[in-house]
Amino acid sequence: MANPMISYTERSPFMNREERVRAALAGKEVDRVPVAAWMHLSAFDQDPISLAEAEVDLTEKYDFDYIKMMPFGLYSTQDFGNQITIYCDAHKEPIVKKFAIQSEADYDAVRAIPALQGTYGKQIEFARELVKRRKAGTPIIQTIFSPFSTLKKMAGDRLLEDIKTVPKAVHHALAAITATTLDFVSYNTDAGVDGFFFATQNAVRTMLTPTEFQEFGAFYDLQVIRSYAKKTWFNVAHIHGEDIYFQEIADYPINCINWHDRHTFPSLAEARALTDKCLLAGIKSAPYFVDGVLKYDDIILDGTPAEITAHVKDAIAQVDGKGLILGPGCVVNPSAPEENLMALRKAVEQ
Repeated sequence: MANPMISYTERSPFMNREERVRAALAGKEVDRVPVAAWMHLSAFDQDPISLAEAEVDLTEKYDFDYIKMMPFGLYSTQDFGNQITIYCDAHKEPIVKKFAIQSEADYDAVRAIPALQGTYGKQIEFARELVKRRKAGTPIIQTIFSPFSTLKKMAGDRLLEDIKTVPKAVHHALAAITATTLDFVSYNTDAGVDGFFFATQNAVRTMLTPTEFQEFGAFYDLQVIRSYAKKTWFNVAHIHGEDIYFQEIADYPINCINWHDRHTFPSLAEARALTDKCLLAGIKSAPYFVDGVLKYDDIILDGTPAEITAHVKDAIAQVDGKGLILGPGCVVNPSAPEENLMALRKAVEQ
């Protein structure tokens, strides 16, 4: 463990948003724990300006401390050939109509593309517009997906077999996606984002063996993360799912870790014993499928303001408010009541 961190009870004078987040990332004293929530904004996420405006409106309405950018979840696949159905409906996210990868030959056909064009280019415009519109001092982190996560969305479950039977072809596609992601990172850095939310959606032991995770996951993850690790200051790794490769990803050159701490090992308290990096977690929110229907285990959707307040206090107590940024394990349901989102924000003041 690194140097001992200051107790949450020893609060500093008032901080602005950036000061608060920087202090939490460094394990230093904060005036209060920083907090934000995010959700899919599917009614706006096909237009960069509308999405930027919606992100700012959400942040200012609840006085959140940072903006986790929410491009639609399939944005990194469309330019590679995924056919996507887009609804532009607040309660219906885009879905894959036809996977780009239908055969081994399709892996070999994947080529790196300039990130300034197409759907990738729209997300760069989104970053530029958000940087212009955000309230001064509000940190912004752009969402990027691990190369394996992007390829899994292009191939579906066949990828898990193909890494065993046609690994060379899979590596070809991953290398092309990595090159495009690196280009995308560079443009976002130039746009002025403060960091990246690097989402790994398949770093789970039930999906990949340790050897497979290192070969097809970490090898490419690290190429992307190392490209910006020393250029931006708010760099989060998100680990989606249960039975995750927590320690392996905690060792990446990032300064903050986000995962479903309310649904899988480690809890916040357990995570603090494993790493001294900042923990972005604490709020129970996880989408899952039942018979093909998307469901949410989400305290912001289904809880009461009193339950949310207790939930926040429990999260803070688990780590004594040290090196903690409050946020959901995944996305909050867009139907979450306004009073619950407000209760989340107010809870850190109590």
